[in-house]
Amino acid sequence: MVSAAAVAAMTWGVVHPVVARGAAIPVPNASFESPVTAFISVPLDGWQKSPKPDWYEEAGPSQWDQLTGIFKNPTPGSADHIENCDGAQAGWLFAVPEVALFQDHDSAPTPAFDVRFEAGKSYQLTVGVIGMGGNMRDGVPLEIRLYYRDPGGNPVTVAATTVTNSAEVFGTRTRFVDFAVQAPEVRPGNAWAGKHIGIAFQSTVSLEMQGGFWDLDHVRLEAFGRPVIEAPAWSDGRFEATIVSEPGTVLEMLASTSLAGPVRQWLRVTTLTNETGRVQFTDPGAGDAARFYQAQVIP
Repeated sequence: MVSAAAVAAMTWGVVHPVVARGAAIPVPNASFESPVTAFISVPLDGWQKSPKPDWYEEAGPSQWDQLTGIFKNPTPGSADHIENCDGAQAGWLFAVPEVALFQDHDSAPTPAFDVRFEAGKSYQLTVGVIGMGGNMRDGVPLEIRLYYRDPGGNPVTVAATTVTNSAEVFGTRTRFVDFAVQAPEVRPGNAWAGKHIGIAFQSTVSLEMQGGFWDLDHVRLEAFGRPVIEAPAWSDGRFEATIVSEPGTVLEMLASTSLAGPVRQWLRVTTLTNETGRVQFTDPGAGDAARFYQAQVIP
């Protein structure tokens, strides 16, 4: 954030209240390629399954462990071939209460997923989803969640979003639809600052609505770092600056005459696509009044 009046006086300050897209964080077995299966498989490498709740009664093929697993994408040309499957396999999860797949370093049998919530960054979890499996009803929910574990080992949600099954959302069972949840910027005083990141996909359906299954694929975790406003200058009544962020970031430039109001009340000056990592910004309407700027990332 930069004050145009301060620039005019040949001094300025820079604050970074928003974030820009950062590097991808590897997720073990992100596309459910391991172990290799010829058709379907219940074991899953890298992922953990939620423990069986006391209320669930196992009988015959309805074992709790069999409510999640992986499957091989049918061959191209098949009626059920998934056209945008990442790799040769994908995962599945039954729409039964408390069924979940998750990963976190604190509870994992291996330390492969050793990632922490870092102060000054936000995080986005994205996954490809197909609904309507097995005559799943409209309105059945699936939760996508980022979490950490408290000192007692209990998972605590940092951010979550719900995917709701419907034919309108999932027009076909042969194409994954991306859904994402983004955790806000981590502050040093947050309880999860410095804690290991956990990711989870959980069926939150009621007993009355249970039935059917979800397909999952191409899990992505991204960190977002703060953009930087560099070389602010005042020239011929115009404010100019260079915005530095990750290449490909789409930025919305906002301006305000006061820092007191909420960001939603700021004026949108323009949008910029930072193709190379550095992009020039000019505000021809700055005038002589004090004006503050910030670059807000458009996901």
